[in-house]
Amino acid sequence: MEKWPWMTIVVLIGLTARWTVSLNSYSGIGKPPMFGDYEAQRHWQEITFNLPVKQWYFNSSDNNLQYWGLDYPPLTAYHSLLCAYVAEFINPDWIALHTSRGYESQAHKLFMRATVLIADLLTYIPAVVLYCCCLKEISTKKKIANALCILLYPGLILIDYGHFQYNSVSLGFALWGILGVSCDWDLLGSLAFCLALNYKQMELYHSLPFFCFLLGKCLKKGLKGKGFGLLLKLACTVLASFLLCWLPFLTEGEQVWQVLRRLFPVDRGLFEDKVANIWCSVNIFLKIKDILSHHIQVAISFCFTFLSLLPACIKLTLQPSPKGFRYTLVSCALSFFLFSFQVHEKSILLVSLPVCLVLNEIPFMSTWFLLVSTFSMLPLLLKDGLLMPSVVTVMSFFTACATFFPILEKISEEELQLKSFSISVRKYLPWFTFLPRIIQYLYLSSVVSMVLLTLMTVTLDPPKKLPDLFPVLVCFVSCMNFLFFWVYFNIIIIWDSKIGRNGKKIN
Repeated sequence: MEKWPWMTIVVLIGLTARWTVSLNSYSGIGKPPMFGDYEAQRHWQEITFNLPVKQWYFNSSDNNLQYWGLDYPPLTAYHSLLCAYVAEFINPDWIALHTSRGYESQAHKLFMRATVLIADLLTYIPAVVLYCCCLKEISTKKKIANALCILLYPGLILIDYGHFQYNSVSLGFALWGILGVSCDWDLLGSLAFCLALNYKQMELYHSLPFFCFLLGKCLKKGLKGKGFGLLLKLACTVLASFLLCWLPFLTEGEQVWQVLRRLFPVDRGLFEDKVANIWCSVNIFLKIKDILSHHIQVAISFCFTFLSLLPACIKLTLQPSPKGFRYTLVSCALSFFLFSFQVHEKSILLVSLPVCLVLNEIPFMSTWFLLVSTFSMLPLLLKDGLLMPSVVTVMSFFTACATFFPILEKISEEELQLKSFSISVRKYLPWFTFLPRIIQYLYLSSVVSMVLLTLMTVTLDPPKKLPDLFPVLVCFVSCMNFLFFWVYFNIIIIWDSKIGRNGKKIN
């Protein structure tokens, strides 16, 4: 019980960092006619409160889909409606139909920031604390340190409390699902993942490994025995959850198809903004969007995404384990981010969550990745006027990780979880003993490039012929880092449980 006072202090530190960032600017402030994501969230409250459910996803004179039309799953809409009821009680002008567009005031900003904080307190933060407390084979001090570092992760804080979104809700549901799997609470985990997927469609990143893991558990128990009973219970939980969330839209087939069209915007093309994924990086040299039709872009994206996540998912299904599940979460999320269709820069948060969960296992690589993930959103953060909060939160996070984890002291094959892979390679290349040193050099190169690019972006004006030079460089450098991490995590997954000559497990 001695850990709970310290956990309380950790949570208070996390809340202080969040509220401090919330005092700064947000997306689209004072920038008509579209403003930004802050206005999008406010507008969804306006639409869900003033229009009947059947009109939420349809274009009309009262719901112009070109002006921040609702394009998230039903649970997000219900959340917006709940916030709208509170807003209407405080000040009806905040959600008045049509006349509230672009509404800005200090009172409304306080309300919107408070809704993010309350959602975070109800979903994400308790899941982080409970997950860290349930970690096995580590000391109480490490559990507390792990919780502190996760709660100080700058990417999520800057996007939710600076830029303005509710990512903590979907990530919180996903984390409850991961916690359920880790503790063998399969029904709770299944329900939580369904809620996450019904809140944000991008939670496909996490849901696929989850279903592969549970399918593997069912197969392991035997579909003619306990496995079939478990599979039936999980299937009923999933179907009931989806039916409950989608019930208002199931009255007409056109309703369902319209919601799906809004959730998966094929007509937008392979990508919109500059994102640190493969397609934006390739586009520097080869204009894919100009060469290929939308349908071919979708097909190519699907094939690359499917093939990139297939090995990890097959391994997890055939050999389900909690460790394999955690690392497959990272691998699949990275595959979706790097190769899937219409990825946004903020989607890297869906990769960062599972990376946070292996922070205590591979602190060096996890800290490095989390720094890169925040850096990859630099153009967006600068656009929102969040340079100072970004610098302060990144330095705070790095200081916490360096203080409580030996991220810069011990970097060996064992600590990088690469011993099994290295032994396999040394069977053919006996001189292959320099992998940790190479990774150290890559880390230093990565950090130096991120610092230099940040300084150049902030202090220098780009050439007139290349106005997007610095954002493109940020995305390209980040993408190269993410590709390296994708290879690294897949190596851990594929070579996990390799047995050495002495018959003992290496990892």
